[in-house]
Amino acid sequence: MSESLTITRVAHSCHLIQIGDRTILTDPWFSERVFYHPGEPVALTPETLPRLDAVLISHEHYDHCDLRAFRGYRDHDVPMIVAGPVARRARRAGFTDITPLDAWQSAQIGDITVHAAPGLHGVHEVTFIIEAGGRSVYFAGDTLLTPDLLTLSDRHGTFDVALLPINGLTIRTARNRQVVMNADEAAELAAALHPKLVVPQHYAYTAGPIGDRLILRSDKDPALFANAMRQLAPTVPVAIIDTGSPLHVTP
Repeated sequence: MSESLTITRVAHSCHLIQIGDRTILTDPWFSERVFYHPGEPVALTPETLPRLDAVLISHEHYDHCDLRAFRGYRDHDVPMIVAGPVARRARRAGFTDITPLDAWQSAQIGDITVHAAPGLHGVHEVTFIIEAGGRSVYFAGDTLLTPDLLTLSDRHGTFDVALLPINGLTIRTARNRQVVMNADEAAELAAALHPKLVVPQHYAYTAGPIGDRLILRSDKDPALFANAMRQLAPTVPVAIIDTGSPLHVTP
């Protein structure tokens, strides 16, 4: 019998994924910098996080790997599973239990299995499949859509939840290079994976009035993804989560 599954959006791509009594944090981001603003309330601080069984970090960009702020978390021995280049940063930040993974590699933390899948972004990235308690969750960081990702359900079966980035982030100053999948591409991936539920992420982020006008372009309305899902994957439910509001996933 599958155990309970609850997802709480902290902000951006940072979530608490709770499977039974296990708690996993994805892509920690708790602070702000010039040109880096969550664009939504940050639901928790490192000091107010519950006890974590694992932390997953998809890549080294600050808005997914806020290790300076995360040092405020009480347990620096918390197991971390990270994209390879993140390992050195995590150790320098004082964390001690670091497992780097490349795509198609796996790691075990107690009875939690984490599989790394490909990602494609401006830096080296992996995405993650989390399996525990009869549940399976796919966390896609902020990757672009790639052919490999369309095959994940063939490799790993049906996901209870897929957490997919949707803002189509484009760098104006790099000849309008797109670095994150957009709403239509995320819906295409959802149609291929056909999870029991899909949750959009990575959309409220803003670089501020100047940064959004001159440096970056992105879609900030998750309704665009909901509309794309109605066209491309109408049988897959969509849940748009407010930060701090736990989503209890039914069997």
